[in-house]
Amino acid sequence: MKDILEAIQSPDSTPADFAALQLPESYRAITVHKDETEMFADLETRDKDPRKSLHLDEVALPELGPGEALVAVMASSVNYNSVWTSIFEPLSTFGFLERYGRLSELTKRHDLPYHVIGSDLAGVVLRAGPGVNAWKPGDEVVAHCLSVELESSDGHNDTMLDPEQRIWGFETNFGGLAEIALVKSNQLMPKPGHLSWEEAAAPGLVNSTAYRQLVSRNGAGMKQGDNVLIWGASGGLGSYATQFALAGGATPICVVSSPQKAEICRRMGAEAIIDRNAEDYRFWKDEHHQDPREWKRFGKRIRELTGGEDVDIVFEHPGRETFGASVYVTRKGGTIVTCASTSGYNHEYDNRYLWMSLKRIIGSHFANYREAWEANRLVAKGKIHPTLSKVYGLEETGQAAYDVHRNLHQGKVGVLCLAPEDGLGVRDEEMRATHIDAINRFRDI
Repeated sequence: MKDILEAIQSPDSTPADFAALQLPESYRAITVHKDETEMFADLETRDKDPRKSLHLDEVALPELGPGEALVAVMASSVNYNSVWTSIFEPLSTFGFLERYGRLSELTKRHDLPYHVIGSDLAGVVLRAGPGVNAWKPGDEVVAHCLSVELESSDGHNDTMLDPEQRIWGFETNFGGLAEIALVKSNQLMPKPGHLSWEEAAAPGLVNSTAYRQLVSRNGAGMKQGDNVLIWGASGGLGSYATQFALAGGATPICVVSSPQKAEICRRMGAEAIIDRNAEDYRFWKDEHHQDPREWKRFGKRIRELTGGEDVDIVFEHPGRETFGASVYVTRKGGTIVTCASTSGYNHEYDNRYLWMSLKRIIGSHFANYREAWEANRLVAKGKIHPTLSKVYGLEETGQAAYDVHRNLHQGKVGVLCLAPEDGLGVRDEEMRATHIDAINRFRDI
């Protein structure tokens, strides 16, 4: 690994130099273990501790197959799927790996007693397999997390509809929270030159997810002038939705849970902000009954911020806790677009407010290749910025995942893999200087 890192840090390294590097037989990676999937069986979700289930192991380098690449990972980040994997909810990811392993001789590699996790990376291509023409050793890249086979016609209009669609590092092995990762070559995209390794690794999954959910015709199809209610607007996903709304001429109504998170939204340029804790919204009377009076109070507050207008779009991801309110406050003919369910998967709402007001609920999951590419292009052009708040070392990934699990973080939490310190990897200092305040706005809260 020392030779690989030296080649990456040398300004004189050529593609031939990278191609000549001897690859190690093993590398360090963050894993969960198959024999520990029941370790939290008697605990409530909140009490399950990623610091106990995530391990830093030395694992064997996987075989490189056709259409694949091995990437030296300089930095990665923690997503909510990392938390789900670490607490074995809603299912153990080993079931995903077993099913993938049955697909072909090549995919058997993924069915192991350990799972190398992580769905983001920024790094350098070390090897490209047969059939890879677009990328070569030495290329600086980021990776999106869509893994598809595309052998069915179903996925060719929208790759997210491929029957064999999976999320890399969650439903496949050899993810990005490691020193080396195995990806399909069509997951790779150019690393934005004005960002450091850890900054470039942060947007990937959440930026692409927010783009499809809010901007794409496959999601809400946001337009200029729309009022967009964004739950968790300073978080890993919501912070990108807030930026897309502002960049697209919409008005974000940002829902947060503290004054510090409200200040982050102001730094992004948002003006309409609701601190749900300060205003004490309680959408549930008890475990089984919601409180429509609180929906109405919430809707009134939104109209105070929008000049009397209801929201055109609700950017939903908390799920059970907020979904009834989301359906209620959406304007007639409006759209609730949902991905994930961090507060619970069983959504309940009053269908009268959906059907009689001609509202739509759209399910959205990650992004197709084109959407991911467009989302990364906006980062590279300085239109959308990383929301990185804190950076951990690879050996501290358990703590990083714990922070995300307990909502102790702002924006995205980064992880240094091969990079010895943060701040490395910047290639365009002039462009960086232009955007430095936006790049750092999550770092000093």
